[in-house]
Amino acid sequence: MELPVANADPAILRLPSRMLDVGRTLRATLTNPLDGLPPEIFHADLVRRTLLRRNVTYVMAPALVQEALVARAAHLDKGESVRRPLGAALGNGLLTAEDEDWRWQRRAIAPVFRAGALDRFTPAMLAAAGRCADRMATAGALGPVSVSAEMMRTTFEIIADTMLSGHANIDVERTAADVSGYLRQTRWANLSNLMGLPGWAPHPGKRGGRRIAAYLRQRLGEQVAVRRAAPGAGDDLVTLLLAAADPDTGRRLADAEIVDNLLTFLTAGHETTALALGWTLDLLGRHPAIARLLHEEAAAAVPGDPDALPLATRVFQEALRLYPAAPLFVRRVREPFVLAGERLDRNSLLVVPVHAIHRHRSLWDAPHVFDPDRFLPDAVAGRPRHAFLPFGAGPRTCIGASFAMREAVFILSVLMKELRFASIDPVPPAPRMEITLRPERPLMMRVERRLLH
Repeated sequence: MELPVANADPAILRLPSRMLDVGRTLRATLTNPLDGLPPEIFHADLVRRTLLRRNVTYVMAPALVQEALVARAAHLDKGESVRRPLGAALGNGLLTAEDEDWRWQRRAIAPVFRAGALDRFTPAMLAAAGRCADRMATAGALGPVSVSAEMMRTTFEIIADTMLSGHANIDVERTAADVSGYLRQTRWANLSNLMGLPGWAPHPGKRGGRRIAAYLRQRLGEQVAVRRAAPGAGDDLVTLLLAAADPDTGRRLADAEIVDNLLTFLTAGHETTALALGWTLDLLGRHPAIARLLHEEAAAAVPGDPDALPLATRVFQEALRLYPAAPLFVRRVREPFVLAGERLDRNSLLVVPVHAIHRHRSLWDAPHVFDPDRFLPDAVAGRPRHAFLPFGAGPRTCIGASFAMREAVFILSVLMKELRFASIDPVPPAPRMEITLRPERPLMMRVERRLLH
């Protein structure tokens, strides 16, 4: 059946509500929201649909992403798509705040994540990567290793070391389990929001999620209070946040605002990087020639120098293209505007399906193929800027992008220098969205230590 075309432009599709299987979309919200997306997003520039009497616009063309998220940023906000599932834990931190609340926090916190400031975290990243290599080598001698679990543990150790000056201040295993448990119940909050139910409506897991959030906030609040009473007691993210100030007004973060942002970095900064690294190792296990080149680069590099690891950087970027940790993001239209001749009305939704943009036929040759050379400088220069969106776009771009890239490249280089990875499953697991992009089953691999000469 031929689809109706808006404005006689075949790149802009309007899908009438009668063509939608609403039940399938609602089921997908609970199981895998990627399954509920219209398949046209992999080849069209813009797709319109109506879902439960609400207009939804999917934007894929880089120029339209630029116009919407940069030029029209003031016309959009996050609405309930983020606050409903994550607000109980993250409060009013950078990920959930809006307007001036967000702007002044961003100004105050931005210097914390500048490249020069991140140098202090390099030793913690390398040390955690080394411990991970030792654990995986030991476990690999006994049988298959869950690289998913190991990456979660390693990135969490780095967050604990860089946020709170080490593991003595936080129960790493319980906190990591609590974060994962909280994120699992957010699917019901997303469904509640999609169906237009009020925020107070109960759903499975809501009470448990709030208990987890309260515990995490209490524990971090205690740490912040202790550190405020003893300035200079640590050299970590808490120290930097206590000292952070809005350069325009001098305003500093209150304890509750520091907790909001610590939890934001804890959830977003640990889960996303761990998942992306797991996907990366699985890809390398299926591409041994690239893995050998990566080992050679890592063996020759000076530890702690990210500039000495260009292939590791490209490999991780290509893994992020195929498996973006944040596979889509949603904005609410707060003020109407016109995009590509289509009017976006107030309270309609704008969706940027990063997963589809990264595999879009018009943007990438053989989009399903793993090819790190896509990120060689000449290839990047010849591609639209917003064809690659692993950390978002516009003013709400992830503030921790540089931290995540540095952390991932260091972990990858240490592991590839010391270990050899081989995939066990003949077919990669399908991706499943649960706020972040997870494999449908744990990534199990054969791991053995390399003989270093």
